[in-house]
Amino acid sequence: MEFKKRLLAMGTKLETPYYVINGSTKGQTVMITAGVHGKEIASIRAAESLVDSLKKTRIRIECGTLIIVPLVNRPAYKRRIRGIPDLNRTFPRTFKDKARHPLSAALFQLAKQYQPSWYVDLHEADGLSKINPKVLGQTLIANPKSAAIPAIKRIVAHLNRSIVPKSRQFTLRLRNLSGSGRQAAYHLLKAKAVTVETCWSLPMSTRVNFQMKILESILVEAKLIKGGSINAKIPWFYDYTVNRDRSFFSKIPHLSYFGDNQLRYLI
Repeated sequence: MEFKKRLLAMGTKLETPYYVINGSTKGQTVMITAGVHGKEIASIRAAESLVDSLKKTRIRIECGTLIIVPLVNRPAYKRRIRGIPDLNRTFPRTFKDKARHPLSAALFQLAKQYQPSWYVDLHEADGLSKINPKVLGQTLIANPKSAAIPAIKRIVAHLNRSIVPKSRQFTLRLRNLSGSGRQAAYHLLKAKAVTVETCWSLPMSTRVNFQMKILESILVEAKLIKGGSINAKIPWFYDYTVNRDRSFFSKIPHLSYFGDNQLRYLI
């Protein structure tokens, strides 16, 4: 496995690192972006955690290529704001169109260079989509007629089997979003493009864990890794919460007791 660090928008105030990881054999290319919106912290933490695991070879890319941009919009992140303008409305909309921001232009140029089979954009949103179909929290979003839909349905079904309560389960949404990175990747690059949205009201560790599980599932679908390569918190936390066995948590290094209400949903 070959691991390289490079710079996006190098030499500008928008400069931010990205990583290219090549497996030992040829395969599909997956591109992961996070932090397009600067205040969606769990998406950034998940991407950074994936980079760290790859760097330390806790995860190995078996074949193909993985590109990760863990923090796209560094100026917005420093201010903990969505971004001005909204970067996810500035990507090219047609083949003749140009990006409306230098950062989205650099990111789309990177995507054009690698022509990813999968384009995964990590985000966060309000609400729980299982309760309110009008909100985007806990959704995976693809374009109508996307070739990614069958795989995303499998991922959602697999993920939801371990999520208690059901109100926190994920749903699949099919929608176009003009000017977004996902729309540009799908329409202009013919990628299997997906947006991941976790719900802000859940604990940070839960949201990061959800994002990591989804990334693992996509990398397995693309055959870049084998199943189970990404270590994540596992569902038996819920069983111990029900039993109120606080002493259990003191026996595990680096794990503290978060409180019944949080651990009930920490999976």
